[in-house]
Amino acid sequence: MSQHHDPIQMLMRWAREKGDTPYLHQPTAAGVRVFTWSEVAAEVRRVAGALRRLQLPAGSRIALSGLNTAHWFIADLAVTMAGHVSVGLYPKQAGEAVRYIFEHSGARAVFVGPMPDAGQFLAAVPQGVLKIAMPYPGVGGCDRSWEALCAGAEPITDHTPPPPDRLTTLVYTSGTTGNPKGVMITAGNLGFVTRGLLKIMPARPQGEVFLSYLPLAHMFERGAVEMASLYLGAEVYFLESIEKLGEALRQVRPTRFFAVPLVWTRMQSQILKQVPQAKLDRLLAIPLVSALVKRKVKKQLGLDRSWLRISGAAPLPLPVLEWFSRLGIDIYQGYGMTENSIYISCNLPGANRPGSVGRPFPDAPTRISPEGEIQNKHPGITPGYYNDPKKTRELFTADGWLKTGDMGRLDSDGYLWITGRVKEIFKTLKGKYVAPSPIEGAFASNTDIDQLCFVGSGLPQPLMVVALNVDARAKPREQVAEGLITTMQAVNAELEPHEQIGKIVVVAEAWSIDNGLLTPTMKVKRNEVERRYAALLAEQVKSREPLAWID
Repeated sequence: MSQHHDPIQMLMRWAREKGDTPYLHQPTAAGVRVFTWSEVAAEVRRVAGALRRLQLPAGSRIALSGLNTAHWFIADLAVTMAGHVSVGLYPKQAGEAVRYIFEHSGARAVFVGPMPDAGQFLAAVPQGVLKIAMPYPGVGGCDRSWEALCAGAEPITDHTPPPPDRLTTLVYTSGTTGNPKGVMITAGNLGFVTRGLLKIMPARPQGEVFLSYLPLAHMFERGAVEMASLYLGAEVYFLESIEKLGEALRQVRPTRFFAVPLVWTRMQSQILKQVPQAKLDRLLAIPLVSALVKRKVKKQLGLDRSWLRISGAAPLPLPVLEWFSRLGIDIYQGYGMTENSIYISCNLPGANRPGSVGRPFPDAPTRISPEGEIQNKHPGITPGYYNDPKKTRELFTADGWLKTGDMGRLDSDGYLWITGRVKEIFKTLKGKYVAPSPIEGAFASNTDIDQLCFVGSGLPQPLMVVALNVDARAKPREQVAEGLITTMQAVNAELEPHEQIGKIVVVAEAWSIDNGLLTPTMKVKRNEVERRYAALLAEQVKSREPLAWID
């Protein structure tokens, strides 16, 4: 791969070299539609020609939304090829955030893909924005169909790679507070990061296969799957719906699999439902049986071909990492943020220290400030936030390093450990500071938990707010309560008195993106949990019981 190929050139290269081989696998009502490399390249040229025919000024912003599909990849590449800037939007996003992103970015058109609640999304798109429907059933309410947009358009045949400082995409961070910020990502940012990742995680000779299901509006999936597939010449399968993730994994058997903690913990509870922990321990203790069990579990999860299994977006509790590792499934925790194009550090096969987020990449210098903040500097870092010079200034130190907003430390072997968010550290009524992240991580060893949040700002003693998973809700309450209290005692034994969990509060509602308690990347919105349960938590502080159920 030449140093200087951009994604469009890579697409054209594979179309020349292996045009008839499959690239994108898209589930449809009639079965899976396979797009070859040359079909994707031809469609990208055609859509780019159709966009150019709209005669928008160069560098116009064009939005994309919907579930991950073959046409999201095609539209994204066509926007770039036509000389415009793509803006990804999460399909499940509050109306006011959608409207804000359109108005703030000045997007002139939007490609709309299949999504739940499409009506709400379309209602939030401002007047005058051209709405283009991707060719999927159920995508209605748009100004133009994909076909009508492209009919009679002259495909673009020329392509000059953009200069490194040209804006390629705006990624609006979902943020747990305030309006989303538009992170500017340039052609140079993408090029640097993609080349770096290919050095660190080169292609396997037998070919690479991805399953794309994490939101494409997020930098992680755009880089690790969409861009990587173009540079590796890899096949990509899309998911019909998130409920079918388990089934799709078994069918696709990806070679690289990326997930957020919630996906790993749900896999874990799926296995434990079939084989209770005590039985699993017995089987793993018998050498001959152990190998068989590991093989079977890997196959059943669809991870039997995967050599790289990465977890990101939020910390994966150490007990979960260890649990998978005993089954011969090593999960590599990585770290990055939209502002540095998700490029800081990652554990890797042969260099994995569970609990850390790996060693910083050789070309991504990382330091810890005197206050304990992780700071980072490399050519993949954003030039700043779109139309927001004030926030851009706040993003960098006086000497030009990116402030990540995360607290951390580097150990003597150079592995990076994250100890919490600068903003999340709270002060209890006793005036002492508590970093919630490590305490949540330790408590999450309890497999009855789906989500949790440790809160204590202005309280005499912090409380652990817990939402149970589906299986735990069906169990007898006494049994679940006993397990939670045992976990609390074990965690508290390792903590300073002011950090200890004063009480567990089990809430009835599941936390989801829909009810506003999770961000689109499945992170818990701490301030939202505190706000929603404020009165209830203030009540709970008064009683001495170690655990309360809130129905």
